[in-house]
Amino acid sequence: MNKTVHRIYIGTFVTIVIAAFLSLAIFGMSYYRTPLEERFYHPGHDLWKPSGALGHGLGIIGTLFILIGVFSYMARKRIKRFSRIGVLKYWLEFHIFLCVLGPILVLFHTAFKFGGIVSVSFWSMVVVVASGVIGRFIYIQIPRTIQGRELSLNEIKGMKEDMGKLLEVRYGLSPEITSAIVSSAQKPDEGKEEFGLGKWFGEWVEDRRRIGKIRKQLRATELSRRDSKEILKLAKREITLNNRINRLVLMQRLFRYWHVAHLPFAIVMLIIMIIHVGVTLAFGYRWIF
Repeated sequence: MNKTVHRIYIGTFVTIVIAAFLSLAIFGMSYYRTPLEERFYHPGHDLWKPSGALGHGLGIIGTLFILIGVFSYMARKRIKRFSRIGVLKYWLEFHIFLCVLGPILVLFHTAFKFGGIVSVSFWSMVVVVASGVIGRFIYIQIPRTIQGRELSLNEIKGMKEDMGKLLEVRYGLSPEITSAIVSSAQKPDEGKEEFGLGKWFGEWVEDRRRIGKIRKQLRATELSRRDSKEILKLAKREITLNNRINRLVLMQRLFRYWHVAHLPFAIVMLIIMIIHVGVTLAFGYRWIF
């Protein structure tokens, strides 16, 4: 899957999620804004209530999306016979898509009325989705192969090119300009392990400053616009790799901690969801069947 196809793939998922949320919010707004004690008299009550034709269907479809998203990704990741079916990265994105769309449908299925043991499942689902966003952020900070295998520190360092030699040989830059550009792309605190949003924001600002400095240095040369863009792209890649090398051990540790927090809530959500479905069937709610 090339970059263009991958962007379409992700864009389609994002569009579906946003369209589903907005459609349900807009068309059900009148019902959801009605006080709970007055909803029985609302003309759309039989349609939008949790046991209604639409409300019940949203719960069923949302639950199926969550189950498919969870168990298909688990099967692809853990069962050897499925290891050659698609790329793990794309399966993860499909898992995220279904596990965001499913909870949205379940949210509207509840008609924003939470109570009893089901509320435990709902809030567990909220925690799972929120922690999934955090987990996704941590996941992309750890360099991986296209198959999803984590790269070791030596493998990441091996991805770094000899930037100085490349600038001199390919682009014919003088040693002074080469040294200035390489110096601007390097990180003075390489190897430190620290965690904090303030520190990362400071690093992001510093990276932008470095890139701006390199851009200014390139303007002082007689390089073509195309070559300048290629060198700037090379410098950005160098800065990104340095950042990932600095954070590798920390991110690997955070990802292990994240699993410990994410998995129990997912299990609680699934168990209570199954109990809820069983009780619903026991009381004779069959949706449209």
